[in-house]
Amino acid sequence: MRFKLFLVCALACGFMAYVLANENFSVEEVEFEDQIMNAVPVEQPKAPAKPKPQAEFVDVPKATPDPKKVVVVNPTTKPSVLTTQKPAKNVGVGGQRMIPVVHVDSRGTDDVLTVAGLKPQAMSGALIMPNDYLGELYDVDNSGYNWDPNNNVAPPTSPSTAAGGYTITAARLAELRQTFMYWYFDKDMFGGRADYQFDIHASMTQLHKNLNFQLPFYGFRFNYTRLSLNGYLEFSDPPEYLTYPLVFPIKDWPAKRDPSFMGIFFSKCRVGRIYPSDIDQRTPGVYFRVERDLMGRTDRFGVEVRERTMWDIRQGVVGADTFIPKHVVIATWKNVSFAGGIDNSLFTTNTFQMVLATDEVYTYIIFNYAILNWLSHTEAGGDTTQGAGGVPAFVGFNAGNGTQAYEYKPYSQNMVIRDLAIRGWANGFPGRHIFRVDEQILIGSCNKDIDAALLPLTFAPESGNMLGGQVVNITGPCFDPNIRVTCHFDTESVLGTYVDRNRVICVQPYLKAEGYIRFQISVGTQRFKWRGKYFVETPAAATEKIFFATDDVHKKNPAEIRITWDRYNMTSNLNANVMISLWGYRETKIEPQLEYIDVIEASYSNTGSYVITPSNYLNRNNINRDMQFGFLQINLTQPEQYSGLSISPILWSRPIPLGWYMAPQWERQHGKRWPRALCDNWIRSDRFLRNFAADLPLCPCTLDQAVLDKGRFRPDRECDKDSNPSCLRHRGAIHCVVSGTPVAQGAEQQCCYDRYGFLMLTYDQMWGSRPRRVHNLGKMPWNEASKVPSLSMWFHDMRPFYSCCYWQEEQAVGCETYRFERRPSQDCVAYQAPGIAGVFGDPHFVTFDGQAYTFNGLGEFVLARSVDESNRFEIQGRFQQLPNNYYGEVKATQLTAMAMRGNTTTTIEVRLRPLHARWRYRLDVLADGRRVYFDRESLKFQHFDGVTVYTPTYLLNQSQVVVQFDAGIGVEVVENEGFMTGRVFLPWKFINKTAGLFGNWSFNKLDDFMLPNGQVATLNLNDLRSIHTNFGIKWMLTDREVPGVGAALFTREFGRMSSYYANATFLPNYVLDPADFLPANRTYDLERAEELCGECMQCQYDYAMTLNRDLAHFTKNYYDTIVNMQSENSKPVISCGVLQTPRFGRKLSFDFMPGAKVSFECNEGFILVGDQRRECLANGLWNVPEYGYTECLREVYYTRRVAFIAIGIIFLVICPLMLCIVCGVYRYRQKQLKEDPQWQMPMLPRSRASSARNLRTLNYDDDSDTDASTLKKSRSYDKVYRTNEPLPGKPQIDFPAKKWDLDENDEDVTSSEGEKPKQSGRRSLRSPSGTELDQQGEHDDPNHHPDEDDDFDEADVHGGTIHPAGYHQPLSPEEADQLHRQQYSPTFSGLDSRTSGASSINYTPQQQAAVQNRFGGVPVLPSNTQYFSGTPQGVALRTAPTPLTQDSGLPSPPLATSPTPSVQKSTEV
Repeated sequence: MRFKLFLVCALACGFMAYVLANENFSVEEVEFEDQIMNAVPVEQPKAPAKPKPQAEFVDVPKATPDPKKVVVVNPTTKPSVLTTQKPAKNVGVGGQRMIPVVHVDSRGTDDVLTVAGLKPQAMSGALIMPNDYLGELYDVDNSGYNWDPNNNVAPPTSPSTAAGGYTITAARLAELRQTFMYWYFDKDMFGGRADYQFDIHASMTQLHKNLNFQLPFYGFRFNYTRLSLNGYLEFSDPPEYLTYPLVFPIKDWPAKRDPSFMGIFFSKCRVGRIYPSDIDQRTPGVYFRVERDLMGRTDRFGVEVRERTMWDIRQGVVGADTFIPKHVVIATWKNVSFAGGIDNSLFTTNTFQMVLATDEVYTYIIFNYAILNWLSHTEAGGDTTQGAGGVPAFVGFNAGNGTQAYEYKPYSQNMVIRDLAIRGWANGFPGRHIFRVDEQILIGSCNKDIDAALLPLTFAPESGNMLGGQVVNITGPCFDPNIRVTCHFDTESVLGTYVDRNRVICVQPYLKAEGYIRFQISVGTQRFKWRGKYFVETPAAATEKIFFATDDVHKKNPAEIRITWDRYNMTSNLNANVMISLWGYRETKIEPQLEYIDVIEASYSNTGSYVITPSNYLNRNNINRDMQFGFLQINLTQPEQYSGLSISPILWSRPIPLGWYMAPQWERQHGKRWPRALCDNWIRSDRFLRNFAADLPLCPCTLDQAVLDKGRFRPDRECDKDSNPSCLRHRGAIHCVVSGTPVAQGAEQQCCYDRYGFLMLTYDQMWGSRPRRVHNLGKMPWNEASKVPSLSMWFHDMRPFYSCCYWQEEQAVGCETYRFERRPSQDCVAYQAPGIAGVFGDPHFVTFDGQAYTFNGLGEFVLARSVDESNRFEIQGRFQQLPNNYYGEVKATQLTAMAMRGNTTTTIEVRLRPLHARWRYRLDVLADGRRVYFDRESLKFQHFDGVTVYTPTYLLNQSQVVVQFDAGIGVEVVENEGFMTGRVFLPWKFINKTAGLFGNWSFNKLDDFMLPNGQVATLNLNDLRSIHTNFGIKWMLTDREVPGVGAALFTREFGRMSSYYANATFLPNYVLDPADFLPANRTYDLERAEELCGECMQCQYDYAMTLNRDLAHFTKNYYDTIVNMQSENSKPVISCGVLQTPRFGRKLSFDFMPGAKVSFECNEGFILVGDQRRECLANGLWNVPEYGYTECLREVYYTRRVAFIAIGIIFLVICPLMLCIVCGVYRYRQKQLKEDPQWQMPMLPRSRASSARNLRTLNYDDDSDTDASTLKKSRSYDKVYRTNEPLPGKPQIDFPAKKWDLDENDEDVTSSEGEKPKQSGRRSLRSPSGTELDQQGEHDDPNHHPDEDDDFDEADVHGGTIHPAGYHQPLSPEEADQLHRQQYSPTFSGLDSRTSGASSINYTPQQQAAVQNRFGGVPVLPSNTQYFSGTPQGVALRTAPTPLTQDSGLPSPPLATSPTPSVQKSTEV
């Protein structure tokens, strides 16, 4: 027993001796250090002033300076004699880094170097610092501190933010940046150890450090770290045992710990030793320094740390041009050796440094490898003397918690790891490597040795305007200025510009593409093996870089246009000049044409603002004046001012109309009404194109419906209630939506809604919804006309809006043609709301038919898939177990990821990020396995093959993602407090074509539980076990194809297959009611659940299972949301459709839903015709107008219409009435004649007016000497009073016809009412020459009896034979001819016959054949309509004689029978 105790003690003593022998401080070393620190400088006699000697630069690998006598200088006092030399440039021959070697004078203390029995050996370890700084003290402040960057004493100043602090000069910044290693101090002004961590040694390898700020790292964020001796900073515990080679992340997490760390040289280390001959005599070990709040610091050290770090990162990493460090952490491992070594292995050391800089959003890391002498420790297989062989150290990053890791290849755990000290070339230093590590690991240093078929390329920015001009900084292979670099953007190639070994710049060319394209580079004759994905922004949605202060650019004749831009987007040289030019676009052939138009300003100082005066371009005469829209471009006039390179970045504006520039030219070409001419030209050309409206989805009727239709519509960038409420081209709208993906022919639907949430139509106003012939995303192939993204849309749809409507009146013919014919809004009469299903909580399902159930499966399952092969889609979900609660394991799961794919589309996956990785992004989105982000405005909407993915514009944390497939399918994923819900939206074409956990959409809940084989399971919704085993588990996915189920679509990382997540044997809680599965002692939890959830069983279940209030709250919220959405979409959509606005009028409201009453008004000068108000009925029809359809007529047209209507009424009423009367009389006469052939129509009494009118008609065209106002009436002769009967014994004389001058007011001379007619005057006859004939006075006939009638005697007119039947027999032709020659009448003289050529009254032969009376007297002209009631005795009357006819222009009748007109005498009665 004693022997055993002795043996144990001996072993213990041996182990203690071994530990002491390997500690970093031995007694001899302590004594040596004390001697050095307490040494007193030797006074030297004063000598004449000498110039300051210069430091020599030696090549580290080849030369080691001989040690000189050490002169110890108190850092607080200025030495009397200085023999150091000022450092020069630290680059030697052959590109090797040179270090300054300080030569000091001997002070007679050579024996100091032999105190520990050591002899000078080759330098190993630190590079540039002796024990106490012995460099040139040319920058010493008032306190005596030397600010040389190589000083090993910490500065005495404390952080300060006082105003008027230190300002660094360019020379000082250049001096700091020429130093390879950052500051690390082992002493301070007060005798302390400064940055040196003396608590870290072999027995305690790590030390906890509080950062007191947020450090983003690999998606997570930490406010602490642990500084490890083993070459890394960690944020969680490493595994207990490490196996080599190291593999991260740990696949068995959480069963095994998976540490989160940043590994600069992850290997087991111990503190080494240095030789007294080493130049840098700072203590070997670990150093740690934190500088906080640098943005506001004004003290010298804070300013220098900020500026040096900022410019090293900006120039060392692409994409860090605006980075300003807020906090900086400097960790240094100086002279550390490998664990397990023996003999002199402690002198085989490595020195490296890690510099972290963050602004609490972005984090950059600088790895400085000064000396690497060993590769691995003994446990990893390295030898015990040199640390060679085995598995070298791990270099890289691990996010922890089993998430993701990055290993820096080809160096990590490879024999070429020693090349870390001679590669990298960040900031021009070999051995410096820079990374960005906040979200993803992006390398900022070149990599020469790596080779593969597809190498990752680091470039920034990762997106640019389709028009080109974006300067892309590229890092990947190590570049050579003599070797050509070619950049390949999709189908275009450009040559790169060499910047340094670590960077090449390529300027993006003009691309006819959108979305993610291939981006590749080749070096020299190599193939394109360095690759990446570059995002092309459409011009209408690209990042806005030229801003317009007002909307004047959209007007056709503005006075001025003010533009601004960020001048630092051009160059940091603010003295540079820029050129502003104008470009235009047109499509006149198959190839699109983007052409230069004019220079707006040839050379202008880069001030960031400019005023365009359109009047300066009045006299331009461009050959491409047919371009109606275009862009402003700004570029450098002297590109060398941009980083000294012969390339220039280009800034483009958004598309703008060119009326402000082209208007004078268009006016000269088309006249004052040039907008109408442009519009008419467009209308003619557009009518030749196909009709695209039938391909578009119908607009929802209300804004609520539009927001809920996630599968077909997304917000319109031009009018978004969340991000852009200006709605320039849709005034009065509060929100617009457009179709998410182009239809088959490439068209795009647009639906805008007013403040009341109703659809705005172009039939109502020019600001209404306008479908587009071309989608903003264009259509493949993009290099053809009418298919170019944004440009074709502007050419076909935006351009005509300005020329037809915006620059004309709303009621203009062109605008109405544009609104009603070419781009009319589609109403929502036939709109069908989508079907909705969802999953939420732990988890609960609601099918398309509204069936709700709970299924706690563990693994990956089919949520919905199509059973129709022509329209296939798959939507899958991953469910993982909930974390433990206060009482232990939770037997329930939750949704953590969704994967989806259309027929031939890109596969999209949306994941829930780990708990501590949600500080910036809540969800991860992967497109075909590659992560994509939506944190920039131009990246909010991203289009892939057949699918569009976007996040709401007001969200920056990716907590809501919407996926839209070209088939109209939509998937919405929402995250709140770590709990995820998924909703699926399907159009009606998938009815009876779905299967999965969301059931068959058939409007019948009985077939929702359809199995993969097509059978329907009969289940009890309250029996969770039956649902789990008989239905839910049947839809579990594997990595291989299963008939009816399919294969998993999820991206596999780090070897985790579906079996990693799946567990078919997992037994969840099958009891639904919390009162049944909670123990009796947990009544408080039951009461709490009822208090939080009310009657929502899903919410109560979740709270009782997890005791998580957030989960319960969001479960209730998600359930209510999906129920409300289904209820809203299940309501029948009733709309009355379009009610056209009358031209030149307006509607007082634009509602078209049932119950809406729309009133009309007309513009000034117009009169409303028709109904003034219409009403939308409950059946979806507008009421029938009572007074006709509404119109607005000009007053003159209205008057004409009223007149025409009156005339029409007259014709339509009176004419039929007259026709009826005539028909009635005719029928009556025919009936009477049939009964009595001798029946005659009774004659009506004549009126005076008709007699006068007839007489006036007969004399209308008489001789010129007649007065038109005087009635000319023929005297009728009866049987008693005869004026022309032969006198006894006198020859028979034919007297001329006599016309009587009668006034209109005189009584009718032909009247037979008993009063004797009165003669009011006479008029002399005129000869053809115009002379008056002889006139005689009046003579009264003594034979006249006044009591007899003067009625016309029928026998006086007809000289023919009286037929026995009572009518006259016509004359024979011979008698008629004789009568014609002897014709004479008092009312028709021979003179009248001679002058009848101008008369319109002619007579038919029957009229001319009037016979003389039976007394042989004067022939009397027969009357056409005058009949007299008095009938001569013995004479039978006949019916009316043949009427007069008008025949203007016919020859006049033959001259009357008077042979001697000149001797005719007038007979006066």
